[in-house]
Amino acid sequence: MPLHVPPAPAPALRSVLAALGSPTAVREARTPALRAHQGPLSPELPLPVYVLDDVSHPAGPPRTRLTGWRFLIRSGERSVATAEAMLTADGWTFSHFCEGPYVTSTERALRQAESVPTPYQPRLLSVPELYMLTLWLHHDVSADGAEGVPAPGDVLVPLAPAPPGIAAHRPHRVADLLPRLTLRLAPVPLLGSPA
Repeated sequence: MPLHVPPAPAPALRSVLAALGSPTAVREARTPALRAHQGPLSPELPLPVYVLDDVSHPAGPPRTRLTGWRFLIRSGERSVATAEAMLTADGWTFSHFCEGPYVTSTERALRQAESVPTPYQPRLLSVPELYMLTLWLHHDVSADGAEGVPAPGDVLVPLAPAPPGIAAHRPHRVADLLPRLTLRLAPVPLLGSPA
């Protein structure tokens, strides 16, 4: 398996396990799949979640910041939701459960990445300006999952649903995709002034 999943911080994992073990947290979650589920649930495949800040300004290297760790919540052979832990002033704490298209899309992108011969470290990269989430395949498999910026040769796989004009599950090198995202956010020049 060419994917080298970085270990999540132990307090982040503990916070997610505590939330999964809390009937109140599960019952109050906006995730019908968790509320209706019978049987054991386990958090797997921890992925660091980064946000790409201000993609509309292409000057310099991309600026990213770590916002949390997302775990796929598995029930048997399939994922039914995700759980996210975030860093606060008091340390890592459970943030929320989620379900929807990004759960299956993330699983699909991870399976797709496992089939390539190049080893990668999987991460998630959010582009809030485009309402876009990508699987970020980082080339440095020994890197600390909580640090780093996308390198030009890293690969981004947009998850479904992707923004119009961006194909979901089609791998792109960072150097190729980021300029396209910047263009999508550039203001449209006015062709003339009103009379």
